[in-house]
Amino acid sequence: MLIVVNKPYRVLCQFTDPDGRATLADYVKTPGVYPAGRLDFDSEGLLLLTDDGRLQARISQPKSKIKKRYWAQIEGQASDEQLQQLVTGVKLKDGMARAVAASRIDPPEMLWERDPPIRFRKNVADSWIEITLSEGRNRQVRRMTAAVNLPTLRLIRYAVGPWTLENLAPGEFREISNTDAWSDLQ
Repeated sequence: MLIVVNKPYRVLCQFTDPDGRATLADYVKTPGVYPAGRLDFDSEGLLLLTDDGRLQARISQPKSKIKKRYWAQIEGQASDEQLQQLVTGVKLKDGMARAVAASRIDPPEMLWERDPPIRFRKNVADSWIEITLSEGRNRQVRRMTAAVNLPTLRLIRYAVGPWTLENLAPGEFREISNTDAWSDLQ
């Protein structure tokens, strides 16, 4: 089975935590499922869980090149040059990183309130961009936007391959059979 979860802000992508922080176990009670990929503690959005080891590997292995779409609320307004730089590539400490696509977007219509909210600063504008990646390194979107002087204030993963957050509030999930999940990847 594949479980599509809308991971809330400040929830760990694991089922236990010795420090008592919120985990996936607070939301998903299905035994025997494991994350197919990761999402940072301070990022929100789509996370996939599965009980199928082959499916988990297919989704999470970099060689699969499954596209992941992110919505990033950034400090400032992205210029065409900054967006192009994200696609052309930026140098990070662990090598070059490139987005498949990057564009300005309006604030997402399905956006939920975050608790705690993003700090509002009267004299600093913020805006939203959408970034699509085909790789997934630790905190990659945040590091890439910082490299082009557009610090990320809030990060939401909207899609992984064919699966999206559509109709899922934070903490909600839906189940997909392994047969349908494999079919979705075709």
